[in-house]
Amino acid sequence: MRFKSLAFRLFATSATWTLIVLPIAGFIIYSLYREDVQASFDGQLRKLVTAIAIDSLGTGDSAPSAPVNRYEPLFEVTQSGWYWQIKPLDDAAMATLVSASLATSRLPSPYERKFPTDDTGTRWMNVPGPNGEPIRIVELIGSLGHEEGRPKYSIIVAGPLDWLDELVSNFRSRLSIALTLAGLGLVGVTLFQVRFGLLPLKRVGEGLAAIRSGKAEKLDGALPAEIEPLQVEINALLKSNQDVLDRARTQVGNLAHALKTPLAVILNEARDDQSGLAAKVSEQALIMRDSVTLYLDRARRAARVNVIGRTTDVDEVCSPMIRAIERIHRDKGVRIEYAAVPGLLFQGERQDLEEMLGNLLDNACKWASSRVFLTIEAKPAAVRSAVGEIQILVEDDGPGLSPEQRARIGKRGLRLDETKPGSGLGLSIVTELVQMYRGSVSLDQSSHGGLKVSLTLPKA
Repeated sequence: MRFKSLAFRLFATSATWTLIVLPIAGFIIYSLYREDVQASFDGQLRKLVTAIAIDSLGTGDSAPSAPVNRYEPLFEVTQSGWYWQIKPLDDAAMATLVSASLATSRLPSPYERKFPTDDTGTRWMNVPGPNGEPIRIVELIGSLGHEEGRPKYSIIVAGPLDWLDELVSNFRSRLSIALTLAGLGLVGVTLFQVRFGLLPLKRVGEGLAAIRSGKAEKLDGALPAEIEPLQVEINALLKSNQDVLDRARTQVGNLAHALKTPLAVILNEARDDQSGLAAKVSEQALIMRDSVTLYLDRARRAARVNVIGRTTDVDEVCSPMIRAIERIHRDKGVRIEYAAVPGLLFQGERQDLEEMLGNLLDNACKWASSRVFLTIEAKPAAVRSAVGEIQILVEDDGPGLSPEQRARIGKRGLRLDETKPGSGLGLSIVTELVQMYRGSVSLDQSSHGGLKVSLTLPKA
């Protein structure tokens, strides 16, 4: 999954949303649970302090009595964290009643510290306990017999906050594990969903690659309803392109027949006449014939270049071509050394590749002393999604060319040495073909001493 791909965007968006929502949801669930546990804990403390206040102050005696411990067994365990305390507020000389768990320690009074009451008349306060452990205190202010005007007492019940924190912490751990597993599961499902959802686009890409490589003529296979119109339009475009090329080839052929016959008649008639006018007509007719041949050849090449799905095995062209060129120049004893990456496919017509290699090898053999080097390799694409290019290097060990000569040699019909056979059109034809295939040609000095011609062509 590449960074700039559609699959990565969909996956990253969904995964980011999951990673944002799950922690927020976890925090909300954790907060609500903590509030519920806190409310339950406070409810238990309020129930205990109310029960103790009723038992201790509701007897009608002159002093509160110690409550019978039927509420919380830990009140009897020393420093258990669960405590109760009954302290007189009006008479400091009276004794303070405490639970066995509190022993000789005493609890601070929220009333004396000016803590406000809640809507039920109780006061709450979190303080360190006798051993420094955190405890939560609830306090009621009541009088003997619950009658107005009688001495007031502070009734306190305390419970351990570490028990509450441990309960909440355990829940937080379990919630974190559950949400982490849920997040991983959602990310995995998202990845599968993106892969599965975009699979038809991958099939479309493979189908187009098969068309370009010549393995298929149209985009086949069942596709989802959303992509099916794209399949129909691509197939229609391919058919329209083929129809246009067929008509172009037909028109080029018709034009060739329509012009060559009248020109041949004009030339024959002009040759039979020895006048100056006939010579001029013959000269211009030859120029017209050459121009017609030139531009008809260009039209044919352009029509071949634009055909989708034509591929050529490079090695199948090079091997017989080398043998043929070596036979042509056997009197000179030139040997062609060939090195190529196996399995390379040229995105174009076999005839065009033969014409380019034939011209370059023949020219190199004419100028070489004894050896010509043909090297063909794959050139990686600048863009990741592209297929790449084929680089063809033709070198010789001849005298080579100066920079000025290399700048002039590509001109059509130009021959630097009239003693060598040929028309001077070879390199210009190669250049035209390479440009039609959107490739490039460069001339340089070879490490073997002669000329190095480098071609880049589209790779299938």
